[in-house]
Amino acid sequence: MIKKILVSQPEPTSPKSPYFDLAEKHGVELVFHPFIKVEGIPAKEFRQQKIQILDYSAIVFTSRHAIDHFFTLCKELRVHIPEDMKYFGISEAVALYIQKYVQYRKRKVFFGSTGKWPELISVMAKHKSEKYLVPLSDVNTGEVTDMLNTKKLVHKECVMYRTVSNQMPKSLRSYDMIILFTPSGVESLLKNYPNFKQGKLRIGCWGNATAKAIHEHELRLDLEAPSAEAPSMTGSLDIYLEREEAAEKAAAKKAGTSKKTSATKKSSSKKSATTKKKATTEAKEEGTTKKVTSKGKAKTGAAIAEKNISEPKTPSKKTK
Repeated sequence: MIKKILVSQPEPTSPKSPYFDLAEKHGVELVFHPFIKVEGIPAKEFRQQKIQILDYSAIVFTSRHAIDHFFTLCKELRVHIPEDMKYFGISEAVALYIQKYVQYRKRKVFFGSTGKWPELISVMAKHKSEKYLVPLSDVNTGEVTDMLNTKKLVHKECVMYRTVSNQMPKSLRSYDMIILFTPSGVESLLKNYPNFKQGKLRIGCWGNATAKAIHEHELRLDLEAPSAEAPSMTGSLDIYLEREEAAEKAAAKKAGTSKKTSATKKSSSKKSATTKKKATTEAKEEGTTKKVTSKGKAKTGAAIAEKNISEPKTPSKKTK
């Protein structure tokens, strides 16, 4: 039974977060603890990449971290972003976060519907005249570059932030499940727990890259999001917990039926044993009775014989 889940992200600031609704619905405890910290690179380090932000007409964001560090770096570099700059987000949630820094206009903000790169690149392909700048972390697989090249889009990837391991809980024994969101989170898990053994601990993840990292380290992946059923992590987790609860109820019902059948068999066996014992007792009593009767008959016969011997026979009178 899943009662405690470790979510490798910061705790939501809004009380209306779907995570809190999920915890209340299923009666589980959610503990939020980031496995990694994201640090922006200084302006001096970014300049070494020799990239001019204003040479591009569209910015592609893969996460909220990318948005935060992009605008922070622009401020440090004193780069003024023009109003006609276009923005592309990996998902709607990421796209909506852009309004924290700029006025949100649908005509200049675009996003994928599935939260995956292939869908976003299909959207980008409809704007082939754009020059795309893609801020990434220092840890990336290079798959994005290959997909963009396939669509023959003008693009440039750049590093604007890096990920480092965060301080972890002393032990994972009290948790029934861990939710990971990035390959860096997987690396941080194994780095902080070098003798990590999964055992019964469930592992859930977000994204293909994270799933790939989990499989590469030969860990068991119990839940992968997003899925066709649920495009969000909370939605996928909700479905997973519902199925687990249904399975537990079915197992409990089966166990109860088995226990009842066993009790019935035991009662029947006990009843049979009682009946057998009763029959044995009755047989013994019947045998005793017969024995007593035989003894009684024997005594009576002996008494009659003895009487006949002790009493002389009276001679019968002869007929004249």
